[in-house]
Amino acid sequence: MGQEKKINNSTVHLLRGDIADLEIEAFVYYAREDLALGSGFGGAIAVRGGPTVQEELNKLAPVKLTEAVITAAGEMKADNIIHAVGPKFQEENLEAKLRATILNALKLADEKHLKRIAFPPMGTGFYGVPLELSAAVMFEVFAEYLSGNTGIEEVIICLMDSREYASFATRLSAAAVY
Repeated sequence: MGQEKKINNSTVHLLRGDIADLEIEAFVYYAREDLALGSGFGGAIAVRGGPTVQEELNKLAPVKLTEAVITAAGEMKADNIIHAVGPKFQEENLEAKLRATILNALKLADEKHLKRIAFPPMGTGFYGVPLELSAAVMFEVFAEYLSGNTGIEEVIICLMDSREYASFATRLSAAAVY
């Protein structure tokens, strides 16, 4: 495991790798409002997880911006996927919407009594949220939420490449000790 920070009774870890390949209770996917898996990472989920993931999503769609829903992960190593519908770059109130999206994913994980979840850098891919903004908001929300009453023991931020990792590692090391 990479760098980590203890927050109350939880730990936030940085990990370089493929989030869809983790053996974990759930990972978060930055979803579209119609919950169609589409191309890119969504396409990878559709292929790796099998058709049952999209079939479950079809019953839950559409979902409003900042909301999150959970499905099984199909044939992947993870047990579940939390599909969080987040904002797109240059959208009005981007930071507040991103904050609400991350918070709702955490709340859903708690509702489902999940202890270990993984997040990608939220919104930084296809949706164009700047990496630094994503990192700043994610750490702020994690610090605030995990400092409270939660059953979440471990949050992994799974980063695909060294550029993403470096940005999040810098932000993590600058964060106060909780």
